[in-house]
Amino acid sequence: PGQLELQHRTPDRAYRLATITVTGEQAEPLLASQFEVLRRAPELEDERQAFGAWLAAPPDKTLAFAVETGDLSGPALGRGPVVYACPMHPEVASPEPGPCPQCGMKLLAEAPATQPAGLDAAAMPPAHGARDRPGEDHGQGSAEGIVWEEDRAAINRLTTPANTRWKLVDPTAGADATIDWRFTVGDRVKIRLVNEMDDPMQHPFHLHGAGRFLVLARDGVAEPNLVWKDTVLVRAGETVDILLDVTGPGLWMAHCHIAEHNQNGMMFSFTVEPERPAG
Repeated sequence: PGQLELQHRTPDRAYRLATITVTGEQAEPLLASQFEVLRRAPELEDERQAFGAWLAAPPDKTLAFAVETGDLSGPALGRGPVVYACPMHPEVASPEPGPCPQCGMKLLAEAPATQPAGLDAAAMPPAHGARDRPGEDHGQGSAEGIVWEEDRAAINRLTTPANTRWKLVDPTAGADATIDWRFTVGDRVKIRLVNEMDDPMQHPFHLHGAGRFLVLARDGVAEPNLVWKDTVLVRAGETVDILLDVTGPGLWMAHCHIAEHNQNGMMFSFTVEPERPAG
């Protein structure tokens, strides 16, 4: 029994959010049994049922995640034959540069078999064995499509804003066209997010204050737990369908929440017009 506080504590001060009074007497009637009673909300059940039609509907918009890379060969690797390897698939190696046959990522030049004296080994991409972690599968299957930073050590050292550009692409507008999305308050828009296979990395996709969205499906499988969100993780090689409930007028931004990506091209703005007057 007594009076308690619910607080939000910061380094500067504590904010009182609520005061709770607890007495020593039992409530009448007893409320404990009510926690076991399943409550129903018919208006929410009807709304959830209506979302079923959106599952089968074609997307109104499609957004693809992509990466465009230039020369990632890095500094001179010294004398001897150079081996080109995939940073995500240790088993893929080739004497010639080109794309990985499994994920499409550009093969990177690894250290030659005979490294000349004086070459700084710390500046070289690590051997594949150094990246491996026991019990981990790499690439598309790793941790359900989540790519870990240490798995990308070689490519992280070589990619810079000068040779790599992260992109959000509307396939219907053309590869290099500027995205020009326009919505109106009250719209519901089905958006398909496609993490292309030549970009084997996850992207947490975030929408600013235009509204909120539901994750409808992943790779065509309906999402059983419908929760309003403003960010969704699109895993490597995955397709995610979301339903945007447009409520806020203005000029809004959409982007990948990885700072390296959004600061190097993986963001755009879209317009939401106020709701049109009736009549």
